[in-house]
Amino acid sequence: MTDTSTTSEKGPQPILRARNVGKSFGGVHALRDVSIDVYAGEVHAIVGENGAGKSTFGKILGGAIPADSGSFELDGRTVTICNPIDAQQLGITIIFQELDLFPNLSVAENIAIRNLAYSDRLLVNRKRMAEFCLPMLKRVGLDVDPGTMLGDLHLGHQQLVAIARALSMNARVIVFDESTSSLSDEFVENLFQVIDLLRSEGIACIFISHKMEELFRISDRVTVLRDGEYVGSRPASELPQDELIGMMVGRKVSEQTRAESHAAGEVLFECTGLRTRRLHDISFTLHRGEVMGLAGLIGAGRGELGKALFGLTRIVGGQMSLESRPYLPRSPRHAIELGVGLVPRDRKTEGLMMQMSVRDNTTLASLSDLNALGLIRQREESTVVERVGTQTRLRASGAHAEVSSLSGGNQQKVLLGRWLLVEPKVYFFDDPTRGVDIGAKHDIYDLIEQQAARGKGVLFVSSELPELLRCCDRILVLNQGKQVALLQSDATSAEEILRYATSQASQAVAS
Repeated sequence: MTDTSTTSEKGPQPILRARNVGKSFGGVHALRDVSIDVYAGEVHAIVGENGAGKSTFGKILGGAIPADSGSFELDGRTVTICNPIDAQQLGITIIFQELDLFPNLSVAENIAIRNLAYSDRLLVNRKRMAEFCLPMLKRVGLDVDPGTMLGDLHLGHQQLVAIARALSMNARVIVFDESTSSLSDEFVENLFQVIDLLRSEGIACIFISHKMEELFRISDRVTVLRDGEYVGSRPASELPQDELIGMMVGRKVSEQTRAESHAAGEVLFECTGLRTRRLHDISFTLHRGEVMGLAGLIGAGRGELGKALFGLTRIVGGQMSLESRPYLPRSPRHAIELGVGLVPRDRKTEGLMMQMSVRDNTTLASLSDLNALGLIRQREESTVVERVGTQTRLRASGAHAEVSSLSGGNQQKVLLGRWLLVEPKVYFFDDPTRGVDIGAKHDIYDLIEQQAARGKGVLFVSSELPELLRCCDRILVLNQGKQVALLQSDATSAEEILRYATSQASQAVAS
């Protein structure tokens, strides 16, 4: 780590200054000439679509990956960050989206391990370790025994341990990389209270997120990245949401615009009295061109319904029909043959083969259409993959790129592209915008509307009620495996949906 003086300028000086930072992965520019100033005692949000370079920038600051080019200054002095030890010595730490902690070690051990501020002799002194950790745990408001196993704590509490660890390292700059993505509202608010405390103590917080409401709740300033390049920085209080979204995606989108309804009178799919181990008497009709939303709390049965329709869950009662013909899938393959497709909630474990290429993942469910005498027609395969990539606005270095190298939003687009090739009559989208940025969300909304306009039926699960109200014709509300309401989206509200989803009502309301 090197450290040389630079000339100071007039006016407030940033605690951290990044200049012309660049980083490439396999010829793909993740960052290109990015320059950002961060001041002490501010919460500086870095936003952009998935793949914009936000997390890459944060990881460079935390020493997790080295920059290919550019320079950094801390308190006006040039510094070099090559690894996490360099960053720690400078007082820069990162709280990763997937916490880099050890669930099988105690809270105290997690805070003390590889911590330059804590040193022990040959034998571990657990009492001394606990005394070192307790003041930091108190600062973040976490009242636990330092000897508690980390894995026994809620994820939100584990995150507070990570922040306590950062504070024990005398951190002056803390990077929060998508830290709220797996937290409930209660724990998000707890995190924000801690960030407010850090701000009051003069610690600079870099907050990386794609959630609009969080950005405006916690941030002082916002920097936008797009395609790995710096777009601009503005005070959060002076940046309207529509303008911020436009800066992020490079085109005008409206968060409130609802797609035109394409629902026709003809019934495409009908479900009567459907029962599984977890579902009880689910009944609805889905018309051609209709987008029907599925609302409810986690565990209400939304995903279970998709698994039942796709042949993954045993159906114990009720009847279904597709285009007036009985529908009872014996397996996912049979469901695809009959005309139903499922985009699962967890793309990484249930949808994609992460070590396979974009091309192989895209054509996985339609290889029979590309087969000739046992061989894949590769030229035709390349053509259709390119076509759906354009349709989904996929951003990848090429069809041979490994899916694991893509951002979350682009991984989701690969999964959607697979089903666009299959062209089922009924799509079941299980929370397709979970964990994707605002630009990718609108791309997914456009794809859903395109399929509805072609006369397809769409069942759309989402935990975001404004999203359901924006995209859907009707909304089916589930509560503890029961159907409790079927509402017209243009005649209901988020408050009414939530009331049904959280009540003890069991009588279906049809409309």
